[in-house]
Amino acid sequence: MNVTRVQIVTRGLTNRCPNCGAPTLFKSGSLFKINPKCPSCGFEFERANDEGFFLGSMSLNYGVTLVGFLVPVMLLAFFKVIGTTTAIVLAAAGSVIFPALFYRSSRSWWLMNYYFFFPHHLPANGGKGRGGEDSNG
Repeated sequence: MNVTRVQIVTRGLTNRCPNCGAPTLFKSGSLFKINPKCPSCGFEFERANDEGFFLGSMSLNYGVTLVGFLVPVMLLAFFKVIGTTTAIVLAAAGSVIFPALFYRSSRSWWLMNYYFFFPHHLPANGGKGRGGEDSNG
């Protein structure tokens, strides 16, 4: 089974396992808990020896929040489409709510970005996963 880059992008945009495509990236019934491993194929999403891997997803979340939400609010206030008080309230609320809503996507998109550039690291493509450990055992 070879996983193509198109499949990696599709799986990343739909919060699926990058290795097998099962909808198992996040724990059932939880908005913020990522499964340590895919229940379908055993692929490790989070690994103890790979410290800081998901810091990239936090940076991605921060960037999307800034560019996709806060900058438009500031521009609307600057061009007097909305008032200053409204802009401050929107920015304050949005800087907490938007990242929380985008959390799942940012985690999935970070995996997608990594495996888009390193598809040979996926066990389905003959790799052993990140860091050289066997992801299936």
